[in-house]
Amino acid sequence: MTTPFPFTAVVGQDDLRLALLLNAVSPAVGGVLVRGEKGTAKSTAVRALSALIPEVAVVAGCRFSCDPGAPDPACPDGPHEAGAGSRRPARMVELPVGASEDRLVGALDIERALAEGVKAFEPGLLADAHRGILYVDEVNLLHDHLVDLLLDAAAMGASYVEREGVSVRHAARFLLVGTMNPEEGELRPQLLDRFGLTVEVAASREPEQRVEVVRRRLAYDDDPGGFAARWADDEAAVRQRIVAARELLPSVRLGDGALRQIAATCATFEVDGMRADIVMARTATALAAWAGRTEVLAEDVRQAALLALPHRRRRNPFDAPGLDEDKLDETLEEFSGDDESDEDPDPDGPGGGGGQPPSESDGPQGADSGARPEAGEDGEPQASGAGEQTPARASEPFRTKVLSVPGIGEGAAGRRSRARTEHGRTTGARRPRGALTKLHLAATVQAAAPHQRARGRSGRGLVVRRDDLRQAVREGREGNLVLFVVDASGSMAARQRMSAVKGAVLSLLLDAYQRRDKVGLVTFRGTAGDVALPPTSSVDAAAARLESLPTGGRTPLAAGLLKAHEVLRVERLRDPARRALVVLVTDGRATGGPEPVALAGRAARLFAADGVASVVVDCESGPVRLGLAGQLAGELGGTAVTLDELRAESIAGLVKDVQRRAA
Repeated sequence: MTTPFPFTAVVGQDDLRLALLLNAVSPAVGGVLVRGEKGTAKSTAVRALSALIPEVAVVAGCRFSCDPGAPDPACPDGPHEAGAGSRRPARMVELPVGASEDRLVGALDIERALAEGVKAFEPGLLADAHRGILYVDEVNLLHDHLVDLLLDAAAMGASYVEREGVSVRHAARFLLVGTMNPEEGELRPQLLDRFGLTVEVAASREPEQRVEVVRRRLAYDDDPGGFAARWADDEAAVRQRIVAARELLPSVRLGDGALRQIAATCATFEVDGMRADIVMARTATALAAWAGRTEVLAEDVRQAALLALPHRRRRNPFDAPGLDEDKLDETLEEFSGDDESDEDPDPDGPGGGGGQPPSESDGPQGADSGARPEAGEDGEPQASGAGEQTPARASEPFRTKVLSVPGIGEGAAGRRSRARTEHGRTTGARRPRGALTKLHLAATVQAAAPHQRARGRSGRGLVVRRDDLRQAVREGREGNLVLFVVDASGSMAARQRMSAVKGAVLSLLLDAYQRRDKVGLVTFRGTAGDVALPPTSSVDAAAARLESLPTGGRTPLAAGLLKAHEVLRVERLRDPARRALVVLVTDGRATGGPEPVALAGRAARLFAADGVASVVVDCESGPVRLGLAGQLAGELGGTAVTLDELRAESIAGLVKDVQRRAA
């Protein structure tokens, strides 16, 4: 068995370690969502936490980890008699991104349920995680319906499996921890809200701290057992402190003054609903218990707000999460009460340190590492090359109508185009391929009925065999790949035109965010096409790249189209089920090389041959118009719209026209 990296040996990441420990003290806080760039010890810290959770007493032989002191009366393995059981370490269960619904919640043996009336149930990961930790790496890449099931179980403390009138319920109380890289896409706001706390992590930019990270990691890799032994005393101290905090937790007093500060803070930051107030109250109480106090202080409320509110505050989709700490301090000061303890606890003693994890702090967690262009005197980014102009700002985005790809796909679940999915309305039945997941009861009975006499049926029950089982075919919605191909050459440099174009593309990006699409951005200027953003679920990243897009230089239209075609080819290999829509933004002009317009036409016909839905946004202006964008749209097998018509209704109607032509 692999020796885990010690929790107390993790360098820095104070907020991450504190949030995990608070949930270990009080699982009612509701779990932790850890957001941050790759390589920041997210997974290491979570896996290390499992060694600090106290052992649990379980009923011997129970697959659902019932507590022998208070067994679950509805346990599928029950009933259990109260009494002595065995003890084992708390489990840490990892949920893979590609897990099925049956693997998560468990599976019923439908064949035995129909033929024998027996509830034969195989527990899933939720049962395994009961009274332990459930860890979901890359939770933002998990299918939305699985995230819903996961969060529902975490909120209710129980899992329900219901299939065709047969139901099983079992307890499922666990510490939920999810990690994600925001560059790979965001969670929906309603799912974000279900996580109790959130923490932003980043690699330190302090050389000394980075040196210490490398030193400890190399020492652990050379001798995991010896490295863990050197930190054993620190680990034992934290484990004892968790036990003490759990015992103290019921005695912690949350006074009216602290409650007023919590309510005022949530109201000031305009968070929706009441979940934030409840989570803040539980977090502040856990902070006091962790600090060894029985009274919640203003410092606990402040720290609770920093952990519980950033992902809940009302914001636009492309706004970065965060909290205005000056505004928070003003609110706490305005609503400070008189029922707090008058004692000033020693921050180094047992009554202090509510906001600090139990090991050395190695400095700040770091700052944003993204490179930013230098600003000029007017505050605008300076151009970085000859012929390059300062990026134009996008005009105000507007609401778009639904865009969809024609036909029925089989891509990832989303909210855009028609597709065959695991969830949705039932449209037919088929023989199962592999394990049966969604039974079509009527089709199963119809398949079994003609064979009852030959099978020797004598009673009222239906004799069902595996060959009779039918899988329900369901139709729902899928997410698509919207690939923007944008002309950034000198002919597009007019600020008013480029601003309008960026505003329209930004509007479509907002729609893609809501409909769970992947997006990509290809630009062309100078001598080549460039993948400004490979296909990704992070619409925020696409919006940022669009905003900073510079213009200038020649118009290598063919190079841009060929680059886009290559992006789609590679993406089809990675995700063959996801269908694409190409949005080409250009005036149709092409320069550079022999016969650039003819070369662009040949490149466009590649998309038509592949059956890719496309639309050309014609940005040509002036008294003399060549109509090159319209010709290009014909080569693509799509249609064109002028820049003046680039509004919500026009774009939506255009794509619908593309659908009608492709149907």
